[in-house]
Amino acid sequence: MNWDWDVAKDFLPELGDGLLITLEATALGSVLSFALGLVWALAFRSPTRWVRWPVAAVVEFIRNTPLLVQLFFFYYVLPTWDIKFSALTTGVIALGLHYSTYTAEVYRAGIDGVPKGQWEACTALSLSRGRTWISVILPQAIRRVVPALGNYVIAMLKDSPMLALIGVVDMLQKARAHGATSFEYIEPYTMVGLAFILIAYPASLLMRALERRLGH
Repeated sequence: MNWDWDVAKDFLPELGDGLLITLEATALGSVLSFALGLVWALAFRSPTRWVRWPVAAVVEFIRNTPLLVQLFFFYYVLPTWDIKFSALTTGVIALGLHYSTYTAEVYRAGIDGVPKGQWEACTALSLSRGRTWISVILPQAIRRVVPALGNYVIAMLKDSPMLALIGVVDMLQKARAHGATSFEYIEPYTMVGLAFILIAYPASLLMRALERRLGH
């Protein structure tokens, strides 16, 4: 294997552009997954079964369907029904929706971990259901699950290269395009792999440290 520093230097600006797209897709997908996951988790605790059952069915369907299949469905099938999004928007929706089914379980575990006495205290204080959730239960539950949510952000980052398959110009797509025109593949793909390591590994260490800190 012959490493060419000139090729690496030429690809570096493209890598930076692709990295911004990768981080944007991951960040927006994370926000969507956190928001939807909380909606699913609260729906699971609805006293009405006509809310719980359909949500549970949708969540299980999404969770047991490969992300790539969902990505292709949103990008290739929905336009036949006149529902069209850009490639990046489609990728964000697919990532966010897919991972929301996992963050929902994280939220549910956090909610179940809130001591029963907290619920009883809210009842004794005659707090409304909404006030109980917003002021007492959710702050405690979310604090417990922050490290787990962070781990899913890292997982989403590592799944983001799938978006290149629908034309999102992320790091992987930049490497593919560079290789197709220059016939130099070693440097671009190696640099993309290193970029993921340099982002994901420190982030995973941070999540472990945060988990230990919150555990005390």
